[in-house]
Amino acid sequence: MASSRDRQRKLARAKLDRQMARRAATLRRKRRIQAGLGGALALVLIGLGAFWALGGFDKEPVNTATDVCVWTPQEPGVNVNAKDVGLPSTTDVPTFGTRDMAITTNQGNVTVQLDLTSAPCAGASLTYLAGKSFFDNTTCHEITTEGALHCGDPSGTNLGGPTYTFANENVPAAAPTPSPSASPAPGTPATYPAGTVALYPNPPGANGSQFLIFFKDFTPAAEPAYPIIGKVSAGLDVVDKISKIETVDNGNGAKVKPKTDVTIQALTVGAVQSNPADSGATPDPSATPSATATPSGAPSGTPTNAS
Repeated sequence: MASSRDRQRKLARAKLDRQMARRAATLRRKRRIQAGLGGALALVLIGLGAFWALGGFDKEPVNTATDVCVWTPQEPGVNVNAKDVGLPSTTDVPTFGTRDMAITTNQGNVTVQLDLTSAPCAGASLTYLAGKSFFDNTTCHEITTEGALHCGDPSGTNLGGPTYTFANENVPAAAPTPSPSASPAPGTPATYPAGTVALYPNPPGANGSQFLIFFKDFTPAAEPAYPIIGKVSAGLDVVDKISKIETVDNGNGAKVKPKTDVTIQALTVGAVQSNPADSGATPDPSATPSATATPSGAPSGTPTNAS
C-alpha cells in the first residue's frame, strides 16, 4: 500500500511540475510579446516625434482652384442665355503674376494685363473661356453711361455668360466722399480710372464672362460693385475711338447699344508672366489718346492692386 501511495504522490508531483512548467512557459511568451509590442510602440513614437520635429505635420498650402476658387454651376434651363462650356479646372490656379488678354476687334486691337495676384479666379475663368473660343465672334453690346465698353455676353442681353459663376475679387473700397455726379472729389483718384478692366457681375456678386473696359475715369456714387481684374496695356486709343460711336436704344429703353457693331473677332489669353516688366511712364488721364500711338502703361490713378 505504501508503494502505491508513493507512486500516486510521484505522479501527482510530476503532473504539478508539468503544469507549473507550462504556466512558466506561457508567462515567458506573454512577456516576450509585451516586450516586442512595447519596443514597436516606442519605435513608432520615436518616428512620429522625428516626423513632427521635421515639420511633417505642418499643413502645406496647395495652390489649386479648390482652395482659391469656387465655381458655382447654374441650374440647367434656368438661364436660357447661358452657354454651357463646362467648368474650369479645379487645380493649378496661378495666384501671382499677370497674363496678357489679347482682344482682336473689328475696330482695332486691345491688350489687357490680367492681375492674377488680386483676381486669380477671374484670370482662371477668362483663360478657360478663351480656350473654349467663348468670346470669339461676339459683340460688345453696350457703351455704358458710366464710361465703359461692355463686352463678354454672347447673347447681348446682359444676362448671358457661362453656366457657372464665381464670387467677387478685388472690389475697390468706396470713395471717402462720393460725389452725386459720380466724379471723384478734387485730388481724389477715380475708383475706376480710364483703362481699368473690371467684371460685370449679374446678379451682383455672381461673376461670369461679362467685363467692362473703362475709357474714362469713373467713381460711383454708391458702393463700388465691379471687381477690378486688370488694366489696358495697349490699345486704349482703340477703346477711346469705340467710345465715340453713336449709341441707339437697346430695346429696353436705354440708349447704350453701339449703332456700329463692335465685334470681338478673337480673344486669347497668354501664359503667366511671373515678373512682368515695368510698362514705363504713366500716361496723363486727361490727355486724349493718339490714334497712332498706343499708351504703354496704366492710366494715372490706377489702383496698385490692379497692376
